[in-house]
Amino acid sequence: MFELSKQFRFEAAHTLHRAVDAEPSRRIHGHSYRAEVVIRGRPDPLSGMVLDLGLFERALADARDGLDHRLLDEVADLGPATMENLAGWIWRRLAGRLPGLARVTVHRDSTGDICTCLGLDEVAA
Repeated sequence: MFELSKQFRFEAAHTLHRAVDAEPSRRIHGHSYRAEVVIRGRPDPLSGMVLDLGLFERALADARDGLDHRLLDEVADLGPATMENLAGWIWRRLAGRLPGLARVTVHRDSTGDICTCLGLDEVAA
């Protein structure tokens, strides 16, 4: 069994209603994010690949385009722009395109925040 991963970066703005540091979070502000997507599987005997990296890149480019330089409050099916919802949104965007999707991790490197989605229940979508 092998794991294959790729990363992409995106910049986005949002507002967030929260209990701590509420006032700055309610104002529009932005973050730099890094997402890592991991698939798990066995290499194809003919190609030697778990997945062609070109196909992997295309799937990630589609997800990145849906988030990069966006106001996350306006992204359909995201909900409040939390790290949890970002990881889940990316999962849902990629699940049908990437066989063996194992995890999606969203990083906010500037603050050290990390959230990992290991899968979603069908009702959570």
